[in-house]
Amino acid sequence: QVQLVESGGGLVQPGGSLRLSCAASGNIGSILVMGWYRQAPGEQRELVATVTSGGWRNYLDSVKGRFTISRDNAKNTVYLQMNSLKPEDTAVYYCKMVQTWGTTYWGQGTQVTVSS
Repeated sequence: QVQLVESGGGLVQPGGSLRLSCAASGNIGSILVMGWYRQAPGEQRELVATVTSGGWRNYLDSVKGRFTISRDNAKNTVYLQMNSLKPEDTAVYYCKMVQTWGTTYWGQGTQVTVSS
C-alpha cells in the first residue's frame, strides 16, 4: 500500500506564497509521474503541475511563471512552490502519484485559501 501525505496549505493574502509538500511512503516501487491537482467548490478537479521521473514538467497555463514544481527522488517527495497567489488559486490541492505500471494514488488534499 502507498500513502501520500500532503502538508503546507493554509490561508495567505493575495500576492503571498505557500509551499506544498507531498511525501510518498509504503510500497512505492517505480514512480512515473508525481503532481498536483486542485478542486475549487463547484468546479472539476484540474491539473496544476506535474513532473515526470525524467524531470519533464507540465503546468496549467494560469499558474505558469508563478508556480514551480520540483521533486526529490531520494525522498519520494514532490513540492509545489506557489508565488504571487491570487484569490482564484483558492482550492483544495491534491497530490497524485502514478507508478510505472499505471497504478494511481491520491493524497487526502490540503486547503489553500487566498484572501485578504
